[in-house]
Amino acid sequence: MTFETAVPGERAYLVGLDRADARLDGEDSLEELAALAAAAGAAVVGRTLQKRRDPDPSTYVGKGKAYELKAEMARLNAELLITDDELRPRQQRELEKVTGLRVIDRSAVILDIFAKHARTQEGKLQVELAQLEYRLPRLSGVGKEMSRLGGGINTRGPGETKLESDRQVIRKRIQELRARLGEVAKQRERSRRQRSGEGLFLAALVGYTNAGKSTLLNALAGSDVFVADQPFATLDPTTRRVTLSSGTIALLSDTVGFVNKLPPTLVAAFRATLEELDDAGLLVHVADVAHPNLHERIAVVNDTLASLKLADRPSLLVLHQVDRLTGAEGSGLREALEAEFPRAVFVSARSGEGLDALREAIAVAARSGWRAVNVTLPHEAGAYVQRIRERGSLKRADYRERGIEIEADVPASLAAELEARATAS
Repeated sequence: MTFETAVPGERAYLVGLDRADARLDGEDSLEELAALAAAAGAAVVGRTLQKRRDPDPSTYVGKGKAYELKAEMARLNAELLITDDELRPRQQRELEKVTGLRVIDRSAVILDIFAKHARTQEGKLQVELAQLEYRLPRLSGVGKEMSRLGGGINTRGPGETKLESDRQVIRKRIQELRARLGEVAKQRERSRRQRSGEGLFLAALVGYTNAGKSTLLNALAGSDVFVADQPFATLDPTTRRVTLSSGTIALLSDTVGFVNKLPPTLVAAFRATLEELDDAGLLVHVADVAHPNLHERIAVVNDTLASLKLADRPSLLVLHQVDRLTGAEGSGLREALEAEFPRAVFVSARSGEGLDALREAIAVAARSGWRAVNVTLPHEAGAYVQRIRERGSLKRADYRERGIEIEADVPASLAAELEARATAS
C-alpha cells in the first residue's frame, strides 16, 4: 500500500547530459526535471549539464565529474543527487559511493509523484507495482543504504522495510499486485461495457502533463475536476457528459498526462487505466500552445500513443491556453501555428475562446459514424425520441395515427435498434 513519507524541502542537486540525439534540449530537459523534483517535494539548490555522447557505464557522468559533483554538493549542503536519465543499478551505486549521498533518477522522481497523487485503490496498486518492479533490480548490493528509514523522494510507497526483504518476497508481492489489478481491470471492463450500452460517443483527452486537460474538461462539462499547476496532479481517469453542438450528448474522458522519459514500468502498470483510450472514438490531443517545447511535447505524446498501439486512432489537436499568446510576438506565433496545423482548434478554457469550435469538432467526429434513418415507431416506443435527441440529430418526429414517424441521423447502433422496433409500412 502506498503512503507518503517525504520530507518537504529536501535539498536536491540535478545533473543531466547534453546529448545530440536527445529529444529535448539538455537545458530544457533539466528545467523539466526541476519542476518534477519540486512537485515531489524537493528544493533544487543547484544543477549542472555535461556534454557527453553517451552516459558513462560506471558513474553516468564519469568519475572525474562525479568527484566534482561531490565537492559542489558539499558546498551547497545538498542532500540528494537526481540524474535526468534512468540509472542502471551499477551507476547508482557508484555515484552514491563517490558522493556519499543518496542518488536517484528521473524515473524515481516520477514514480514518487504518482505515489503522492494516487487516491483510488486502483491507482495505489498501480503505483506500488511500478515502484517494486523499478526497485527490484536495484536491491542487489545496495546494503545499508536501503536500510535507512526516514523521508525523502523515492521512499514513498512500499516503504524501505519491505524493500529489505529478500527478492522472493518482493516477486511474490508483485504477483499479488498483478492479480489484484487483473480483478480491477475486469471490474473496469464491466463498467466500460455498461457505459457503452448507453451508446454515447466517447472522446478522450490526452496530452503532455500539465497541458491543462483537466481545466479544459471543467470548461466543457461545467464540472469540478481537481486542477493544480504541477505535473501529474490527477492520475485516475475522469469521465463527464458534455453537450455538443445541436444538443448532442457525448462523454469526455480525462486521462493521466504523459511526460518525456516516462518510466516503462509506469506505462506498463497503468496500461489497464490507459485502456480507457481503446473505447474512444476520438483522441483529443491537448497541447500548451505557449510552451517553448510545444513541438517536442507533441512528439512525446504521439510516440507514447504509438507505444500503446493508438497511433491510428482518429485524433484532434487542440492548442490550449491561447490567451497566453499576447502582443505582436504572440500574434505572429499563432499565425505560424495556424499555418502549420490548419486542422487544429485554438482554445482557451480561461477566456472561453474556441470552446464552441471544439464542441463542434467533437460533434463532427461523433457524426462521422452516423446513419440516416426514416422509420415509423409504435407509440409505446416514444422514449426513443429523447434518446435520439441525446445521441443523434432528430430532424422530424410526427405523431400519426399509425405511429411516430421519425427522420433522424443517429449512431449505427441506435439505427439498428430503431429499425428493429419500426412498424411495418
